Amino acid sequence: MEVILVRDVPNLGKAGDLKKVAGGYARNYLIPKGWAVPATKGNLKMYAERERVRKERAEQLRQAALAAAAKLNGQTVTIQGRTAPNSTKLFGAVTADAIADAIQQQHGVRVDKRRIDLLEPIKTAGTHAVAIRWEADIEATITVEVLGSGTQG
Repeated sequence: MEVILVRDVPNLGKAGDLKKVAGGYARNYLIPKGWAVPATKGNLKMYAERERVRKERAEQLRQAALAAAAKLNGQTVTIQGRTAPNSTKLFGAVTADAIADAIQQQHGVRVDKRRIDLLEPIKTAGTHAVAIRWEADIEATITVEVLGSGTQG
């Protein structure tokens, strides 16, 4: 029996794949769980249309990521932090979330904090290079300038 997988099924295939499986496996397991649908002409047509729309959406997102990477590559983002007098060590840290907010405010580009490649939060004032990865081959490098303000006690 031929089925179209609705979602990824371990040891069988990925969502949208057309697979030939045993009839009992399809009727008793895949179809009742909602993991597959029978490969009828109507379902094949519907999934072909869904795949086309998914590819168009993925290409639009890729183009948006390329535009954002081109706009941000080499730019500088300034973030204000608090330091003790005569010290570069920050009270607290600059996280990916703070960097994403600063990019949004200063450059008008919305970046998901999970895309910012920051191994650990920035804990010192100064200049730091940070990579932003949208996809494996789309990335930008920005400079994060952390300014320290000595507190007066």
